[in-house]
Amino acid sequence: MTTSGPDGPTKPITAGPDALTRPTARPEAATRRVARAVRGVLTDTRPLRTPAYRRLWTAGVVTVVGAQLSVVAVPAQIYELTGSSAYVGLTGLFGLVPLVVFGLWGGAIADAMDRRTLLLFTNSGIALSSLALWVTAASGVGGVWLVLGLFAAQTAFLAVNQPARNSVIPRLLPADQLPAANTLNMTVYQAGAIAGPLLAGVLIPVIGLPTLYLLDALALLATLWATWKLPSVPPETGGERRRAGLREIAEGFRYAALHAVLLVSFLMDIVAMAFGMPRVVFPEMAHTVFGDPPGGGIGLGLLFAAIPAGMVVAALFSGRLNRIRRQGVAVTLSICVWGLGVALFGLTGSLWLAVIFLALAGAGDMVSGVFRMSMLQSVATDEMRGRMQGVFSVVVVGGPRVADLWHGPAASWWGPGMAATVGGVLVIVGAVVVAAVFPAFWRYRPVHAT
Repeated sequence: MTTSGPDGPTKPITAGPDALTRPTARPEAATRRVARAVRGVLTDTRPLRTPAYRRLWTAGVVTVVGAQLSVVAVPAQIYELTGSSAYVGLTGLFGLVPLVVFGLWGGAIADAMDRRTLLLFTNSGIALSSLALWVTAASGVGGVWLVLGLFAAQTAFLAVNQPARNSVIPRLLPADQLPAANTLNMTVYQAGAIAGPLLAGVLIPVIGLPTLYLLDALALLATLWATWKLPSVPPETGGERRRAGLREIAEGFRYAALHAVLLVSFLMDIVAMAFGMPRVVFPEMAHTVFGDPPGGGIGLGLLFAAIPAGMVVAALFSGRLNRIRRQGVAVTLSICVWGLGVALFGLTGSLWLAVIFLALAGAGDMVSGVFRMSMLQSVATDEMRGRMQGVFSVVVVGGPRVADLWHGPAASWWGPGMAATVGGVLVIVGAVVVAAVFPAFWRYRPVHAT
């Protein structure tokens, strides 16, 4: 409102009852903007709006914790039976062999039959093997070789289960939600890797070691229910009947070799884990550098928990990952972050800095894992997806075992810290070299992003 005079309008009225009321930004609008910004940073939960995926994921929260109870119970039972760490070490052999053999074969099976049926069969096998372990532990029947045999059988069921489970997800969700779904899955797994062992340590003195197996079997009922509720997920073969033999496994390797993005994603993971996984030096570092007693203490526990803790924190603030289109760049840089964290861990003499650096490495590994899994699910055709998931599982398991083989001797030659630092530097150099040799991987963008 303005005042008027003989010469026309004058200055507006700024005071008094006739003054103009200036519009002000509503607090609600500012609050909404802040809320949107926060949601954009936090984990993308859109996949949970799909009922079938939501049931699988929710059941996984329970099942992963139960599985980690058995992870603690098996070595504890073997040591209780034998009093020998050498026998405990046999779990590595009895776990690795069926994981490699049945991981590859399980991928071929997942490409040849209804994946829902396969998941029901394998989840039932995992639950029954946990019940058998409970019986042996509670009754005292059988010895260490029976426990190792049941552990190997359970690992075989798990190895067949994983390719089928991961192959189902792209059939439940649109392609642009796969990174978010993989982030959610990794969050559950890593949170279980932290919570499960801690819970087992609390429960063993209260309810006894055998009951951990029973809890694991009962937890699997949740996954069996979620799987039962899935629709049928047959492979897209166009009606062609498919076998699951050695020829089909070989076809999977040939398929990976002919698709540079898949091949390099596997190679990048091998570089990251075979050079960089420093877990073998944790006991010596905890004792000689951070002052733990010889048998281990809080320092050792913190070192083992740091990497999964970093992965969980990164996953919780992963909302913007879904907007990243240059996934090859993201994988390369995140693996360099993993290598940098490991290298800095080896150089520090402070326990808390070591935990921070390992957590940083874990955050890089989480981002790398999310995008590598998304690449596999997007690039591989449905008829090959199970076999590619099988190869992925073998690579993920095999890389850290290669690191175990050379980190031990290197720690005795150069010291544990220098062994970790050398490994971290090799990761960075290896990732840069691979990206330079395979520029198509560096430039990779998912099809749905173009």
